[in-house]
Amino acid sequence: MQFILEIERRRSAADKPYTLTAVYEGDGSATVALALTELNADSSRRDINGAPFEPIRWECSCLQKKCGACAMVISGRPMLACDAKLEAVAKRGKITVAPLKKFPPVADLIVDREPVFKALAEARLWLENSGSVPAENTDIAFEASRCLQCGCCLEVCPNFWAGGDFFGMSAAVPMTRLLAAADSAERGELSAQYRKHVYNGCGKSLACRNICPAGIDADRLLANSNAAALWKRRFGSGKK
Repeated sequence: MQFILEIERRRSAADKPYTLTAVYEGDGSATVALALTELNADSSRRDINGAPFEPIRWECSCLQKKCGACAMVISGRPMLACDAKLEAVAKRGKITVAPLKKFPPVADLIVDREPVFKALAEARLWLENSGSVPAENTDIAFEASRCLQCGCCLEVCPNFWAGGDFFGMSAAVPMTRLLAAADSAERGELSAQYRKHVYNGCGKSLACRNICPAGIDADRLLANSNAAALWKRRFGSGKK
């Protein structure tokens, strides 16, 4: 099968973006990650007009939906390139590929996601004392542990911008995991951070619903973390 890839590129953060249009021929079950890899591996690569082009810069690691490094906007939707099947994302044989827009650009499809990790450090998302997850909280804690910190949920969130006080779901998820294990002394500080950096800034648009590559249930996590952090209730119950 033949696919037309329209790839947003930029040489550096200071340069203006431009579009590279290239033809990729391969099986429809192949992924965007494979298409990018094979385009770069072709020493005689040419764009749709026959002009040579430099290798496309993008990030990847595991290519198995485990690390989140290859997150980008594909045909208008943030997703992992290693999980985006060409036949599923193509529209009349055309696929657009662009970097995430909520983060500072670096080059081509690479962005700087350092603001996400700075936010996690600012919120002090760790426990000073060792703790274990109670049996009744293991399901929600496991759900939260699957977060890849890829940024797809932040890309669609109308309330998030890098450097703002609202940290979004990428902070809410690890906060939920810690709230599930924290003792009463540490839960107070975690609850204060949750209220400041998640609850107060969330517009409740639920744009993050069904966008997570790991399949995390955003509705369920927010409902449980709101109950635990704001109303001091147990996870999954109305009891205090």
